[in-house]
Amino acid sequence: TLWVMRPGRRFGAGTGPPRDGAGGGVGGMGGSGGPAFGPPAGFGPMPLAPRLLPFLPGPWQGGVELLILLGVLFAAVAAGAWPVVNRLTRRLQALRHGVEQFGSGELGQRVAMQGNDEVAALASSFNQAAGRIETLVRSHQSLLANASHELRSPLARLRMAVSMFANASPERRADLQAEIERNVAELDALVEEVLLASRLDARQGIEQRDPVDVHGVVIEEAARVGASFSGVPAVVIGDERLLRRAVRNLVENAQRYGAGVVDVSVSVRDASVEVAVSDRGDGVPFDLRERIFEPFYRLPGHAEQAGGVGLGLSLVKQIAERHGGQVRCEPREGGGSSFVLALPAAT
Repeated sequence: TLWVMRPGRRFGAGTGPPRDGAGGGVGGMGGSGGPAFGPPAGFGPMPLAPRLLPFLPGPWQGGVELLILLGVLFAAVAAGAWPVVNRLTRRLQALRHGVEQFGSGELGQRVAMQGNDEVAALASSFNQAAGRIETLVRSHQSLLANASHELRSPLARLRMAVSMFANASPERRADLQAEIERNVAELDALVEEVLLASRLDARQGIEQRDPVDVHGVVIEEAARVGASFSGVPAVVIGDERLLRRAVRNLVENAQRYGAGVVDVSVSVRDASVEVAVSDRGDGVPFDLRERIFEPFYRLPGHAEQAGGVGLGLSLVKQIAERHGGQVRCEPREGGGSSFVLALPAAT
């Protein structure tokens, strides 16, 4: 038993902790069998305990002391937590400032990552998202600028042909009509490729994942331009429309710049389906074999040739990456180039 004396109370006659042997009883029990109370032997009545707040009534003293104790405890906890809370608040303010700066148009804005807590994880996620958004916006800006530049040439030729058409002779009108149709077709192809490039930039994957007979697709595209074909049956998982567009772009590019000789083949190597489109053109210099897959990039001297706006190979690269594959340019033995589209084989 634990005896605690409350403020304002004192031991007196008949009160206090039991004492052994009081009243002659056994084990501290009186003659009547009950415990005996009173001050311990040798002690007189204890004085009243001092009051913490003398102006308050005695019954209120215990509650006030409890409130004071809780207040002191709260102040101690607040003082100990203040440095941690202040540091966390400053980091959150810096993160908010970075988000506001990024939202105002500063796409290069990033926030500092400090520590390994949830705030640092949030800052890391923001930086990753900001990087992807910046890449996407920059890509769209570049695409728009290059598309605007490419639109000028066919529009200028179309405007000149239309202005000359009214006063031209019947023989000349036939040539102007063909020129107008050719420029309109070039504009249509440019707009279609720009829209497709924008859609591919806007998403990381593909919408449809169906088994695609690559062997059949390549045979059809090769026959369309009179190219020779060889290969084995192969199936991949993906979007047939996009894969057909990639093969068509490679075949048309080889036909346009490959000196009229186009060979297409399909092979399977190490769980990968490879579509190789080879030509006998001038070839691609080693230091430009990566740049030719950039949007609107064309080899020196090719910009003046008929057809093509510099988006075909860029679209092939985007389509290959969306399907988990890649495309590369290799030199062909005996002269020319070989473009290889590698895609994961269906399992």
